[in-house]
Amino acid sequence: MSLADLLTPAAIRAAATLGVADHIQAGATTSAGIARAADAQPDVMDALLRHLTDIGLLTATGGDGSDDEIDAGERHFALTPLGEPLLSDHPTGLRRVLRNDSMIGWGAQSLLRLDHTVRTGEPAHAAIPGGGYWETVNNDPSFTEEWAEQALTADAAQEQPLGWGAQHIVEAYDWSGVGTVADVGGHLGAILIGLLRAHPHLHGTLVDLRHVAEQAGARFARSDVADRATAVVGSFFDPLPKGFDVYLLSAILADWSDDDAVRILERCREAAGPGGKVLLADVAMPAGGPAVELQYRSMMPAPSRSVADLELLCDRAGFDITWRGPVKGPRSLVELTPRPGPVTPGSADAYREKGGDRG
Repeated sequence: MSLADLLTPAAIRAAATLGVADHIQAGATTSAGIARAADAQPDVMDALLRHLTDIGLLTATGGDGSDDEIDAGERHFALTPLGEPLLSDHPTGLRRVLRNDSMIGWGAQSLLRLDHTVRTGEPAHAAIPGGGYWETVNNDPSFTEEWAEQALTADAAQEQPLGWGAQHIVEAYDWSGVGTVADVGGHLGAILIGLLRAHPHLHGTLVDLRHVAEQAGARFARSDVADRATAVVGSFFDPLPKGFDVYLLSAILADWSDDDAVRILERCREAAGPGGKVLLADVAMPAGGPAVELQYRSMMPAPSRSVADLELLCDRAGFDITWRGPVKGPRSLVELTPRPGPVTPGSADAYREKGGDRG
C-alpha cells in the first residue's frame, strides 16, 4: 500500500503551498498560529503538522508533557534540516516546484491522471476540471504574479547563452536577408531578445497569450532592444499578424497533438503568405527511461518527435522544406516555404501512408 499512498506527497505539497515553513521561521510555532498565518483551519493544520513531524520534516515539543519548559497543553513545531528546503528563500527553490498553485506544481498534478494519458495519449490535464495546462496558466489571474517573477528571473539571465539549444536559432540560420521576424508563442522573449541583439538590423514581434505577452512586452521595454521589439496578445490557433519575413516557432509543437500541430503550422502558413518563411525550431525531449517518458507524456502529447516526424506534419500543413539545419542537442531547425496553391488532400494521404496520425 505504501507504494501507492498519496498522503505523504500530498502533505508535503500542502505544506509548500500554504507556506508552513515560512510561517514557522517567522515565529508562528503552534498549530493555531501557523493556521492563522496561512489562513487555514487549525484542527486540520494540526493534523498536517503532526504528519510532517512523523515523516521527519518537523519536530514537535510539548502537548504531551514531553518538554517541561513548554505548556503541556500546546504543541510547538520547528523545522528540521529535512524540512528547511520548503522555505521560500532556500537555495534549492524547492518550494515553488512543490506548490500546488505554481506553474510547475500545476503541471505535476497531471501525474494524478496518468490513466487518462495511457488510455488516450492526451496530456492528463485534459481530464482535470479547469482545462488544459497552457490555457490555465495564461488566463487564470492567480498566475500573473508568477509570470512577473519569471520575467525578472529571465532579465537576470539574459547575458547567458540561450538554453535548450536555442542559441542554435541565433547562430545557425542565415538572418542576413531577414528584416522582420514574428516569434509565435515566444514566451517571455528570451529568444527574440537574443536574436535582435545578435542581428542589429532585425525587428521583431512576439505573439503569445495575455499573461506572458504582457510580461514579454515589459521585458522588451526595459531592454536594450526596446526600439526594435514589440509584443502582441494572440493565439497561434487564431489568425496571426501578417507581413513578417520569418515566423519562428520555437519549442511549440511538442505540447500539441499532430492535428493541433498542423493547425498551428497552417496559421503560420496563412500569415506568411507566398513570400514569407517559417522557421521551425522544435525540441525533442531527451529520453531517460520509462519514468521520465511517463512524466513527459502526462504533460505533452509528443515530447520526442523526430525531424522526420516534424517534416511529415509540415508537408501535411502545406509547406515545402527549403533548408535543414544541423540538429544540436535537443534542437532541430527546419525552414519552411508555403507550397503554392491550396493544401491538397493528397498531401495528408501521403502523410498517413508514411506514418499515420499520432495525435
